[in-house]
Amino acid sequence: MESEDPKKIQEMKTDLNLLLECLKYQMDNPLSQKEALVTIHSICQQNSDAGVYFREIGGLMFVKNLARSSAHSMVKEAALYTLGTVAEKNVYCQQTLCTSELFEDLIWFLSNNDSNTNLKRMSVYVILVLVSNNRTGQTLVRETGCFKILSELFRAVLSKYELNLSDKNVFQNYQLWSSVCGTLCVCVNNPQNDENQRLCCSLFPHANDWLKNCMLPEIIRPLCSFIGLTLANNTHVQKYFISVGGLDVLCQVLVQLESDSHKTLSSAKLAVVVTKTVDACIADNSTFGEVLAKYHIVSKLLALLLHKNLDSAEKFSIILTLGHCTETCEKNQYDLFKNNGLPLMIQALTESQNEELNKAATFVLCNCKKITEKLSLSLRGENEAEQLEDINMKEKNIEEYWKKAKDILHRIEQLEREENEEKTQREKYKDNVSSMKINVQNTLKHLHTDSIGPKAEDKDTSQSRKLQSYKSHGFMSKAYTKDNQTKTLFKSANPVNACYRESGQSKTLYKANPSCNQNLQKETTEKKDSVSQSSDRVFKHPNLIVKNRKQQLPVTDPFTLCSDIINKEVVNFLSADNCPQIFKYRCSGCIAVGKSLNSRNFSKLLHSCPYQCDRHKVIVEAEDRYKSELRKSLIYNKKILLTPRKRQLLSNECTTSGGIKERKNRKNFTEEEVNYIFNGVKKMGNHWNAILWSFPFQQGRKSVDLAQKYHKLTKRPKFVAP
Repeated sequence: MESEDPKKIQEMKTDLNLLLECLKYQMDNPLSQKEALVTIHSICQQNSDAGVYFREIGGLMFVKNLARSSAHSMVKEAALYTLGTVAEKNVYCQQTLCTSELFEDLIWFLSNNDSNTNLKRMSVYVILVLVSNNRTGQTLVRETGCFKILSELFRAVLSKYELNLSDKNVFQNYQLWSSVCGTLCVCVNNPQNDENQRLCCSLFPHANDWLKNCMLPEIIRPLCSFIGLTLANNTHVQKYFISVGGLDVLCQVLVQLESDSHKTLSSAKLAVVVTKTVDACIADNSTFGEVLAKYHIVSKLLALLLHKNLDSAEKFSIILTLGHCTETCEKNQYDLFKNNGLPLMIQALTESQNEELNKAATFVLCNCKKITEKLSLSLRGENEAEQLEDINMKEKNIEEYWKKAKDILHRIEQLEREENEEKTQREKYKDNVSSMKINVQNTLKHLHTDSIGPKAEDKDTSQSRKLQSYKSHGFMSKAYTKDNQTKTLFKSANPVNACYRESGQSKTLYKANPSCNQNLQKETTEKKDSVSQSSDRVFKHPNLIVKNRKQQLPVTDPFTLCSDIINKEVVNFLSADNCPQIFKYRCSGCIAVGKSLNSRNFSKLLHSCPYQCDRHKVIVEAEDRYKSELRKSLIYNKKILLTPRKRQLLSNECTTSGGIKERKNRKNFTEEEVNYIFNGVKKMGNHWNAILWSFPFQQGRKSVDLAQKYHKLTKRPKFVAP
């Protein structure tokens, strides 16, 4: 007995003796017996030693017999209530009352149709006290058939899913059903009883129906406690619960409660209770986590974890459930990655000082380490597959290139054959042309002496000099003309015949061969620039020919013109055989130079070249147009320069030009953007950068703008989140 004042102990003993005598001598007065029993209950509840003394004086057995034999319901209820209080406060009293006779009496009270709801409720309460933390009581519940009566009450007490707890009768039935749920929980747990857990499996379908059809907290909490304790540490029961669809029902309830948790705090608290039940179902067998992937439970748990009004114990339950979900299921691990679960786990580690919560967060991170390794290996495999595909594509491209190369080689061989045939034709014409040259010179001399006189003799001497110059510079004339032009000259008719036929008419001579004028211009330019400009003859010079066309055409007779043309053609025929290699000269931008070229010296090189090809001429003209447009824009904006300047000069100009910055254009937030903000806060919390990157806001939005807008909206009176 406790060390208390002996006077008080003696008073307590005196009171219990008097009350027991009152019970014995007031058998015909149920109200007096009820009052005496209530007084004994209050004394034993305040002092646990009072129950021991009451047992020693035989009061406990007398109350037990009174509950069995009394004809009044109120006396039975008070007697059972007193027995339950004494057994709850003292273990010795619990062991004394834990007999099969008492369990049989309680079964009779529960199964009797004449027993009212309160009497049944008091009977269930006594069973709860006798079984709690007592393996002997758990065994007697099963062996005496009391468990069967409790199961029937669990199914039959509440008949309708729509409960009106304001009704007195409905509320009394609900209290009885809730007491039955609590008693069943004690029968299977603390200590854990595998046989009783298996017996409770028969109640799972009925519990699932109630979870589907009734979302009241008064129903969900007792059912989740019963299911969680029945599933705890029992793989066989867990498999059966999943086979009857229990885990799917829990997931559906959790999804519904999580969606309502942002509106009411009670839904968030109730969602945590369901989360604990889900964790009890998958804790011993993590393969069951694949069922959760169908309902995206991981994302729902992460959203629930962001609720501000949850305490550390509730957050620990959520994180532990996440750890069991992601232990072996890769889908859940991927959902954790996709919904920013890793930052939340790291945040929980850094901010929380609860060791259990930190261990749970570390457990989740270890599970994620496995999936990161697998993802890295899969990425490597994908890269290797892509490389193999690239190699196959390259091989196909190489085969196509080989085909094209063979076609080109075949064309080259055809061109070589044609060129060899042309060479043979040139050799045939060589003898004829050489004899023709001598005859033409002799005849021209006679014609000039007859028509012009002494001036014609000067012309002959100039023609002979010209012929020698053609022999010396035959290589240049051949380089100037293209290969296709030489071929057409060989195939065309001999202009000598035309000159002899039309010797008296200069106009018809020009019509017969329009290329005579061009050849004559080339001859005159070669006379003037024979020595001083020999190096410039490598490039084309079409501009000089066009400008000096009228000046370089002397007024002479047709015979002189024909002689010049014929001499040039003859020299070209002779030089073709002496110089088999024909060089094609281009502008300075096309030929290879010794120094390395870049964007600056190449432009200077093109501008300094007087002879440009068509391609580089277009490039130079485009560059000049671009620079001219920039110069025009310089007039309107003095800050635009063609050449870069130092940053300090530009910064000085910007500061001295007024230093007034343009104000940012204001863009009002649309309703869609406001919804984006609240959805982002709902999923990711106050991580504004993550919200800004996750939703399509207007261009120019910053994370600071989102935070300010959110705080303004939440500070408004009567604000309701969308």
